[in-house]
Amino acid sequence: MKHIAFILGLSLFLSSCGEETSTPTSMEDLSLKKSKYSDLINWQEDDISMAIKAFKKSCEKIKDKKNEYIDSLSAIKISTADYKKLCHNLKNVRPTKYKDFLEQNFTPYLVEYQGSPEGKFTSYYETELHASYHKSDKYKYPVYGRPFDMIELNLQDFDKSLPNKRLVGRVKDNTFIPYYTRAEIHDKPLNAPIILWADNEVDIYVMQIQGSAVAKMEDGSLIRIGYADNNGRAFKGIGSILLEEKLIKPGQASMGKIKKWLKENPDKALSPMNKNERYVFHRLVKADGPIGAQGVSLTAGRSLAVDRKFIPLGALLWLETTGPDKESINKLVVAQDVGGAIKGAIRGDYFWGSGGDEVLEKAGRMHAKGQYYILLPNSTEVK
Repeated sequence: MKHIAFILGLSLFLSSCGEETSTPTSMEDLSLKKSKYSDLINWQEDDISMAIKAFKKSCEKIKDKKNEYIDSLSAIKISTADYKKLCHNLKNVRPTKYKDFLEQNFTPYLVEYQGSPEGKFTSYYETELHASYHKSDKYKYPVYGRPFDMIELNLQDFDKSLPNKRLVGRVKDNTFIPYYTRAEIHDKPLNAPIILWADNEVDIYVMQIQGSAVAKMEDGSLIRIGYADNNGRAFKGIGSILLEEKLIKPGQASMGKIKKWLKENPDKALSPMNKNERYVFHRLVKADGPIGAQGVSLTAGRSLAVDRKFIPLGALLWLETTGPDKESINKLVVAQDVGGAIKGAIRGDYFWGSGGDEVLEKAGRMHAKGQYYILLPNSTEVK
């Protein structure tokens, strides 16, 4: 969830919405292999109705786009005009005919990198925290909105020959400098709105890694917290930090165990948490799920975070991988989110859903090899 994403290798804390140790992939090494629907494992058995429901949300975002391609940042180019037409036609299709519609209008292509279709797939989820609108002895940890003094710029806005790179900072003495680190934000009042007060600092930290959360309020109501922005600093997974400092053993590096350790060791937790300089800001949202990078609410088991340099947001994908208990996952999903650790042509973060520690533990154990096909409109020119 843009997470901000925002993933979970060794668990979400080690890499997922976090860091990767592999070298960046090259656009030139990306290739698409034309395939048939009979090549897709479990195609006939998968009930794609929820995936189509998720895809229709993406269609709503695409219908007003004026760009030539549905995601201009992606190496794989899908015509916005083609998608608009298909999205419009899909409205009149009965659920029993969804597969017929896809088979008639889309062609599956196996995504390959350097001649191999194999990639890595992890999972993320929407966490929970307890919060209040008012500060008290119990609710004393601020959940910040986007700072008033934070400035974002893109180099290409000044010179088209420069990289398409987002920079985040602030102005000091008439000079543009990087924005505050996590440690600096923790140690001083921030020029930012406080949208809620939480009862636990670790829960805020986990929410920032995940990108969003459901807040259980004092009066029992539920409020969804969404991603707003981040401070532009590099992400480093808390699992990696704790292992490097020998504060936990390798067998303790699951998400659930790490969260438990952080809460049980408050005197030791702050320093390693601050070594992840990335800080995420949030906003209150009204939606039926967490909001992904495409600006639509995510659907459990049908939304995937991808590297948008390769896979366009809004694209239909056929995912083939395994879950945390080695169960097969062969299903239609939609590229609707990104993550700080989701880097590469064949890399995905599977949205598990919303819930507490039980969901966290299950999502955090997913770390599997797999592959995916991208479903492109028949009119798409594939080089």
